[in-house]
Parts: sequence; C-alpha cells; structure tokens
Amino acid sequence: MSDNDEMLVEAKDLGKAFGDFVALHPLNVKVASGEFFGVFGPNGAGKSTFIKLLTGQLRPTMGGARVLGINVRADPRTVKANVGIVPESESPPSFLTAAEYLEFVARLRNLEDIEGKVTHWLNWFGIPDKRNTLCKDLSKGQRQKVMLAGAFIHDPKLMFLDEPFVNLDPIYQRKCRELLMEMVGKGGTIFLCTHILEVAERLCTRVAVIDRGHVLAAGTVDELKNNPDETLEDVFIRLVGTSFEEIEALDGTEEE
Repeated sequence: MSDNDEMLVEAKDLGKAFGDFVALHPLNVKVASGEFFGVFGPNGAGKSTFIKLLTGQLRPTMGGARVLGINVRADPRTVKANVGIVPESESPPSFLTAAEYLEFVARLRNLEDIEGKVTHWLNWFGIPDKRNTLCKDLSKGQRQKVMLAGAFIHDPKLMFLDEPFVNLDPIYQRKCRELLMEMVGKGGTIFLCTHILEVAERLCTRVAVIDRGHVLAAGTVDELKNNPDETLEDVFIRLVGTSFEEIEALDGTEEE
C-alpha cells in the first residue's frame, strides 16, 4: 500500500463502548483499493463490532470512519447502498423465498435484468431447486448462500464479509475464495473478518489481529512473523496469548 493508493476505508480513532464495556478501543486503519484486508481474532475480540461500525450498523462512541469517501456517521444509508455486506449469523427474512429475497435486494439496488441475476446466483450456489423455498425452511448452509448471493448480486466495488465461510461446505468455501480473489484481481476490495487462519495465508494482502477490542498487530503476514519458519497459527497464538494482566494494564493507562 502506497501513499498514492485510493483509500476505500479510513477509520480514525474509531471505537465503541456499550456503557462501561469497551467493545472496540480507538483504532486507526486504512484499506486501499484492490486490497484483500483481513481482521482476525478469537470469538468476542471485536471483529463484528468493527464491521458494524464501518457499515453504519452501529454508531461509534468515539472517532469516525470514511468508506468509499463517505462519512459513515453522517450518511450510513449511502454506504450501505454502495457496498456488499454479509453480517455474521444473520439469515434472510424467513417469510420470503430465496428468489424473493434476491429480487428484493436487486430492486432495492435498482438493478437491471433482475430475473437473470437472481437465476445466475441461485445456479452459481447450486440451489436453483430452492428458489421457491421459504428461507426459514432452508438449511444453515443454504441460508448462508442466499446471503452471499445478495451481497454479490450488484457487483460491489467494496465488500464487508463477517465470517462468510462458517456454514459453507468445503466445495463452496473454495468456490467463494476463488470468486473473491477474482474480484480483487479485477480491482475490487475485500474487508474480511474471520477466525479461520488458513484464509489469511491464502487470500489476504494485509491483516490485523485484534483481541479484547485492541489491535495487537497489523501488516502483511510476513511482516507479522518473527522468523520465516513461524506459521500464521504461531503468530496468532503468540499475539493473542498476550496476558489478561497486560491488556488490563493497557486499559487502565487509556482510562487515566
């Protein structure tokens, strides 16, 4: 990433607290056009909060962010309209069929050839026979496919993905990884939150590791390694293994 790269995501002192609990301590992150940026951390680290702040699903307690040059706090609706989003553990509306949900998303985004796009993505995900099935009657994996199809359907320049592979079988995990790499190869940008370390080594150009709402390290995978023989799993365990006492000490310093 160089100073001349177009910045699609810029977070400045961005943080979120729920009462006395700080879910995400102030952080500064920039993601350039054409990057595959990964945020990694254990469950409860603050990954989902980070994505929700950047996509206008939550209002920050401190700091702010610009996405696609748009002030997220001031205009979250425009941000949501121009990016692709796959939230963690969220399903399409249970009272719509798979096709109806994708048609709804396509109409909301004022797309042309809606039927063609809906059919394409149902076929791509191998669920054309589920087009008239209510989403509540789909399996977890099928609901995840419908959510991903809804994010892909308008060919966004920037995608925010929160644990997108969690309910997919290995075949569709690979298909989606290949599709995301193809999108980046064509100039798209991916912002991914996950705890699957294999994804970082295969896909990400840069990563950030967070735990308990703190950014522990950021850079390329090679930059985060202490030596060439260290695996990403080693890096992750070393960083996330930071003692609770050290995190508490850091929190105490910030509060003073």
